[in-house]
Amino acid sequence: MTAPRFDNHFVAELPGERDGGLQPHAVEGALWSPVAPTPVAAPRLVAYSAEMADALGFDAADIADPLFAQVFAGNALYPGMQPWAANYGGHQFGQWAGQLGDGRAISLGEVVAADGRRWELQLKGAGTTPYSRGADGRAVLRSSIREFVCSEAMHHLGVPTTRALCLVGSGEPVVRDMFYDGHPRAEPGAVVCRVAPSFVRFGSFELPTSRGDVALLRQLADFTIARDFPELRGQGESLYADWFAQVCERTASMVAQWMRVGFVHGVMNTDNMSILGLTLDYGPYGWIDDYDPDWTPNTTDAQRRRYRFGWQPQVAHWNLGRLAQALAPLFGDVQPLRAGLERYLAAYARAEREVVAGKLGLAQAGDADVALMAELQSWMHVAQVDMTLLFRALMDIDPERPDFAALDAAFYDPGRREAALPVLDGWWLRYAARLREDPLDPAVRRQRMRLANPRYVPRNYLLQQVIDRAEQGDEAGIGELLEVLRHPYDDQPGREAYAARRPDWARERAGCSMLSCSS
Repeated sequence: MTAPRFDNHFVAELPGERDGGLQPHAVEGALWSPVAPTPVAAPRLVAYSAEMADALGFDAADIADPLFAQVFAGNALYPGMQPWAANYGGHQFGQWAGQLGDGRAISLGEVVAADGRRWELQLKGAGTTPYSRGADGRAVLRSSIREFVCSEAMHHLGVPTTRALCLVGSGEPVVRDMFYDGHPRAEPGAVVCRVAPSFVRFGSFELPTSRGDVALLRQLADFTIARDFPELRGQGESLYADWFAQVCERTASMVAQWMRVGFVHGVMNTDNMSILGLTLDYGPYGWIDDYDPDWTPNTTDAQRRRYRFGWQPQVAHWNLGRLAQALAPLFGDVQPLRAGLERYLAAYARAEREVVAGKLGLAQAGDADVALMAELQSWMHVAQVDMTLLFRALMDIDPERPDFAALDAAFYDPGRREAALPVLDGWWLRYAARLREDPLDPAVRRQRMRLANPRYVPRNYLLQQVIDRAEQGDEAGIGELLEVLRHPYDDQPGREAYAARRPDWARERAGCSMLSCSS
């Protein structure tokens, strides 16, 4: 095979430590540590993304070569790979946590693809690093399946995200106490290769500032702008201000897309926030079934619900505030940072209106339309209606002669249907009146709604079914689900089961309703 061409700017241009060893320690004055993946017993390719493989220049023969599984399990390296673990800090659940770093993620290098795009390849679950804090640096199959599938599903949904190249089984057990309740068990181990132009996080900038290392902060900011924001011009504070404003706008766009499709990140710590505005770190995430703005999938957050679905836009703004504090030493006056935070609010308001317009089939949305959407969402919450099914069904209802039978499949509690539909009647009268004044042709409206409201999303129970099969030795379900999720906006005959609402058995089951950070 022809190995990808590596051009590792991160380790070439930024300071790293040289001889720190793998024991947990404070890494100061450095943004990375050299560390080799820890080999596994029996690497075996479980699944891969054909689109991502093609983007990186791998063909079918490359993927079939045993060396591919060896490399992406951490047992071998292609020429030009230069593994490292990144050093960063972060605010976790609202509290400063100090140095964190890549505790089980090891970047292999930066690939320059044939189209000129730059991709960083990173293994998750590849062994210990100086940032493992006493943990084993490994990952289990269940969480690895979830990350692999969701990374690619989000891309096809049109949500800014890191990607995934492949999933490799390690042939080794990994012991995890899934709910931290004193009942650990051995689970199959796995390694995911995730891919992004950059894995730099908000926390990457927070750590140098927390230590008073302004020179290192400035070096990282200059590097990030030059490599990842080459379209920005200028210098000094003006350049930093333009960059921060763009980070704010990208973050707003990302979160608005989460809200559009019903994605709940579950652990929006600042070390899990990408400087590029990409969905990063698929841990205890989940998908809204019955619409509930207070739902979070993370058991660690079950009491406070800091990272609940409806609060995600506000949390993103708070996180950007922490990034602004970290960047403040680069400014003589913090007003440009305040302006960037205002840009977030304005950008999110615009993005929210675009989401409302798409989901309701409007040419554009104003304040009254946002209020109309909020009223519908309130009704959905009270009625326990499935978010994905409800919005997909709207485009099949005649505005002038509504027949709500199309919504029957969306109700989780049939007993609430009779009480809920008269309330919906009143809302529908206002919605139909709004459509009459909208300039969109009905066919255009339907297409607009189709592309804003997915038929298929990686529902929690679908992923759990795939995980159950894989843990019993049947891994075919991973590819089957991924193939459906490659076309989330298309009706796929014969695959209707993938669009069904959550079954009753999944309402309280672990992995379907609540998840933990133990992975």
